[in-house]
Amino acid sequence: MQTAERISSFDPSDNVIYQRHLIAYQATEKMISGSVLEVGCGEGYGIPVLAAQCDEYVAIDKFQTEVANLPENATFHQMIVPPLKFADNLFDFVVSFQVIEHIEDDESYVSEIHRVLKPGGKMITTTPNKRMSLTRNPWHVREYTVEELHDLQAKYFSEVDVQGVYGNEKVMNYYEKNKESVQKITRFDLLNLQYRLPRQLLQVPYDLLNRINRRRLLKGNSGLVSDIKASDYTIQKADDRCFDLFSIATK
Repeated sequence: MQTAERISSFDPSDNVIYQRHLIAYQATEKMISGSVLEVGCGEGYGIPVLAAQCDEYVAIDKFQTEVANLPENATFHQMIVPPLKFADNLFDFVVSFQVIEHIEDDESYVSEIHRVLKPGGKMITTTPNKRMSLTRNPWHVREYTVEELHDLQAKYFSEVDVQGVYGNEKVMNYYEKNKESVQKITRFDLLNLQYRLPRQLLQVPYDLLNRINRRRLLKGNSGLVSDIKASDYTIQKADDRCFDLFSIATK
């Protein structure tokens, strides 16, 4: 069973979240040029989208990733971060989607990205909005509010613009169905163990229940799940109602 924490473009039950991630790549392709580093590329579904817009694309992930049809101007490196094993002032843009919430030392992570960026370069980040999380995700070291992410990045970057990824009525319908389904599971957690136990003990049970829940939602709402596209999401100024924070920080 594929882990529910690494979103796949091939698993139909992941479609709603996959499309939510894809909108970030589509928005980013309009911003980038020159040399680009992607930290945490996953299976690589965003590489063709972004590599077409730049001169050099470097993708890294902590797992060895077999990226199909890697573009000629793109390279992949397996790397655990931080630190970033690159020289100072090397990249025009660093893209990091759905990664920072997994990093123990997030200040070092942001500092390292700042270091490898050229002056005027930009760090483009997405991460879940803590205010919209339905339950604790034990795979995440922490999650951020709009203010928390802004304040973290503002320690290193001269300008931080936190936007948000929002869903339309169709997406919100799925969100409410998912919320109901999650509540049916968490109502048995009378002792609130999801927040009291060490997160490492909860990772496998969470992963299994999350995958089962997504497939149950697909079976019961197949049209809704399959019909959601990236165009059902928009990016605008962030508040507590967005699904993901989409931050653009300038060095």
